[in-house]
Amino acid sequence: MKSAFVPTLSYITLSIITTVALSPLVLAHPGNLTNQLISQERVNNRVEKLAQFGGSQQEERSQLIQQANALSSQGDFTGAEENLRKLIKRFPRHAFGHFELGNVLFRQNKAEEAIKAYQEAIRLNSNYALAYNGIGIVYASQSRWEEAIAAYQKALEINPKYADALANSAVALLQTNQQNEGIAALEQALDIFKSQSRNERVFQIEQILQRLKTADETEIS
Repeated sequence: MKSAFVPTLSYITLSIITTVALSPLVLAHPGNLTNQLISQERVNNRVEKLAQFGGSQQEERSQLIQQANALSSQGDFTGAEENLRKLIKRFPRHAFGHFELGNVLFRQNKAEEAIKAYQEAIRLNSNYALAYNGIGIVYASQSRWEEAIAAYQKALEINPKYADALANSAVALLQTNQQNEGIAALEQALDIFKSQSRNERVFQIEQILQRLKTADETEIS
């Protein structure tokens, strides 16, 4: 059974893990959020966090994040990291900054540093589901599937409707031969993506489910 799913799982990993919560940094621009597959939870988090500061502090934070966004979009993750470290030095309790630093570190293949950044975001905000999802993504990139599942489950305990974490969890479950659980998680994620009108993600999940069905039928025959 495991061998029949290897090509499909490679497809799943590429189509889900590499797109979830790791797009270039953005401020709360709703028009960009759907295209970059960023959840409403993340939008709300940004609005809430920006509201905590006023005047020049907010402007300073916004400038550093915008600069990091621009550099990240250009593929200059080192420059983005420098700007985020400036942000964190100035605002050390800014959980969002630590989360974004984790994303940029992961893009540079600095897995352990990325995990530490996500963990710091969680220390500052224990309900940071996005950071738990980020940790899961790092573990998944290292094929540490059981640890990835545990991290995704933490994210889902905080937000059971977190479709990206559900989809990522499905990948890990399928990689550990938990086929029924993995398919169930994909179907749950599909329903949520449909309710959010995230059509690109709907298409991805539908394609994955179809490939799984085809692989299963091939194995039976």
